[in-house]
Amino acid sequence: MTDFLAWLDPLAIAVVIGGSLLAASLRATRGEAGAAFAALRLLVRADPDADEAAARAAIHRVEAIVETKNIVCVDRAETTGRFLAEAVRRLSDARSSADYARWTEETLAARARRHGGAIAFWRSAADAAPAMGMIATVVGLIRMFRTMDDPTHLGAPMASALVATLLGLVVANLIAGPIAERLERLSAAELGWQRRALDHLLRLAQAELDHAVGLQRQLARSIAR
Repeated sequence: MTDFLAWLDPLAIAVVIGGSLLAASLRATRGEAGAAFAALRLLVRADPDADEAAARAAIHRVEAIVETKNIVCVDRAETTGRFLAEAVRRLSDARSSADYARWTEETLAARARRHGGAIAFWRSAADAAPAMGMIATVVGLIRMFRTMDDPTHLGAPMASALVATLLGLVVANLIAGPIAERLERLSAAELGWQRRALDHLLRLAQAELDHAVGLQRQLARSIAR
């Protein structure tokens, strides 16, 4: 137990982990830092395949409502998740497919920026961790040199210096780095199915709204004659 506790050097932990997170926070905006920590729960909970399957089922319900009623009624369709619920609501309120297309592009771009900020935060932490480990190592060496006159006190600061270097590598390669890579893969998968879902809804908007506008114009011309 004592040997294990020797690895949990408080100074090394504070400098490496605290310094890495501080460096990442200074490079990010407040929103990006908050999104980075909020994204941690997605590491185990996110399931893009299940989300896409649920989106396909919801879109089928939307299509059924369009066929039997009208596109303005699609907000009655049962959906899962805030993203798809908002997409369907926007489709119900859209005045033209161009308006809906503009909203889809802006929404996906905003989500991509938010994802990118969270990923960049953890990449910054991974980049900073080895340097923070070296800083803690230097601090440990300074403590060691201050006790050179008493050889019995050299072991603890020397161990602290070596543990700090190791901890920096661990944080970079086994914690922050993998978190950033997994979030990047999850982001690509999520944005992919969301793009496909919105493209499908946009085709519905084009078929229903643009066709309806065309019929209205033809009717107006006929009446004018």
